[in-house]
Amino acid sequence: MGYVGCVTAACLGKDGHSVIGVDVDADKVAEVNAGKAPISERGLDEVLQAQVASGRLRATSDAVLAVAESDIAMIAVGTPSADDGSVTIHILEAVVADIGKALRDNPKPYHLVIRSTLLPGILETRMKEVLEAALGRPLGDGVVLCNNPEFLREGSAVKDYYHPPYVLVGADSEADAAAVVDLYHAVEAERFVTDTRTASLVKYACNAFHAVKVTFANEIGSVAKSMGADGRKVMELVCEDTKLNISRAYMRPGFAFGGSCLPKDLRAINRFAEHEALRLNMLSSVLPSNESHLKRALKMIRDHGQKKVGLVGLSFKNGTDDLRESPMVDLVETLTGWGFSVKIYDPNVMVGRLRGRNLGYIDRHLPHLAQMLVTDPAALLEHAETVVLCTDVADEQDWRAAHAGKVFDLRSDLAVA
Repeated sequence: MGYVGCVTAACLGKDGHSVIGVDVDADKVAEVNAGKAPISERGLDEVLQAQVASGRLRATSDAVLAVAESDIAMIAVGTPSADDGSVTIHILEAVVADIGKALRDNPKPYHLVIRSTLLPGILETRMKEVLEAALGRPLGDGVVLCNNPEFLREGSAVKDYYHPPYVLVGADSEADAAAVVDLYHAVEAERFVTDTRTASLVKYACNAFHAVKVTFANEIGSVAKSMGADGRKVMELVCEDTKLNISRAYMRPGFAFGGSCLPKDLRAINRFAEHEALRLNMLSSVLPSNESHLKRALKMIRDHGQKKVGLVGLSFKNGTDDLRESPMVDLVETLTGWGFSVKIYDPNVMVGRLRGRNLGYIDRHLPHLAQMLVTDPAALLEHAETVVLCTDVADEQDWRAAHAGKVFDLRSDLAVA
């Protein structure tokens, strides 16, 4: 009955559910039963007091009693960092074991719903093992283990409960998730059901993104001050762009970025920061991170072992012939250096039409490009033992159906299991 559990319990009661709050802290239990919130959270006192008075919410330290009188357990104990930064799970293990033992003595259909923040894999391995050991049998007979990440901010948690970005349930099936989704009948938000590993990582991805946004704004602010600009105004105007900046744009895991703008502008801002003795830890890590993504792709292709490669898409993105700092150019340059034979299909790129810096870039990095380019997908397929899809040029046809060998799609294969 902490920050997540107490808010969840009170709001579930408000929505008409019968709720039993469980906590080992006798003082918390007493406060809840007296209609007082054991934490300071805007608006919670009124909601909790009303639900206790209505009889829909009460608290106990008796987990066995709570399991006996409920159909669903929403587990919201803390998972703080250990000294090495890993997730502390022993408290959660103890709670799951207690529930499992209660169900062994009183078998019935039951949902164990993890609200606590857990890295993917912990629920599916360790928590499942703990639960099955306590049950004395494999999961089944209506006992469901799933997760339901929360998106509550301290200070506005009650408001966030009723206005979340979405309701997310991770479960093995839609049927297993249905009872959990139904808890939120009074919440106006889209519902998503996914696998438990994905649901777990969504929570971490959201929090990491929030941290990245704060850090990015602070680093831009530091640069702005050094340049005599107004950092707050800069970020206000950045946020006004909801087409590219605050949007879905670029927010899809795929391959490395390139082109004539992003790499050079990152170098420029980082070089300025070095000159001004500014420490921009995040911005200075972006290009090395991008390079690491390229190296992962190269390793994937090399480890496959086939030396004849067909590359679909060479420019840094579909719809242009701009090859400057395209990660695909780096890919081909490295593969040919390793002794691979590469053919390239990209209808946007014609050597005879390259001009200026674009032509100069290719002359330095791929002087024999004309010999690698093919104008017909059939010619690429005839050459290739391995086909590598790099940009949306690949959407022209079903390469996996057309090619008997291995097809790597760099737009997804580095991010999808």
